[in-house]
Amino acid sequence: MTKRPAAFLDRDGVLNRDTGYAHKPEQIEWVEGASDAVALLKERGFLVFIVTNQSGIARGYYESSEVEALHRWMDETLRAVGGAIDDARYSPFHPDFDDGRFSHLADWRKPAPGMILDLLSSWDIDLPRSFLIGDQISDLQAAEAAGLRGFLFGGGNLRDFVEQVLENLPH
Repeated sequence: MTKRPAAFLDRDGVLNRDTGYAHKPEQIEWVEGASDAVALLKERGFLVFIVTNQSGIARGYYESSEVEALHRWMDETLRAVGGAIDDARYSPFHPDFDDGRFSHLADWRKPAPGMILDLLSSWDIDLPRSFLIGDQISDLQAAEAAGLRGFLFGGGNLRDFVEQVLENLPH
């Protein structure tokens, strides 16, 4: 099997606007250029992964099943325009709201690299050609801890940002 490059994307603040604890399709406001960015990545042969902290689960705001349903909806929506989400990981753990249900996933909460490492062990990934895009320093810290190049997205058009990232990757 040929190794493929992968784009690890934070969800809230990168693919969709961070409106606070989004867990239903009607709460998603896509970032400008998000669907075009994912379509571009797929066109270039990248695997596309979501890696997102979801402390709203530990806080009792919503359930894991709602996050999983939302990610399926996001994938279906992106597939309709030439993109796709190949896989997703989320961390329900938060140290201030830990009742023991999610403490086994503490190393998945960014800045820890657990979600990324799990995806790396589950897929045949070309690590030197892969990267993470996040909107928080903790995203970049997780990428670095996993041996992955990280890029900080400060807003604007995600497709334009992804084009710049792709221009600076080794070929």
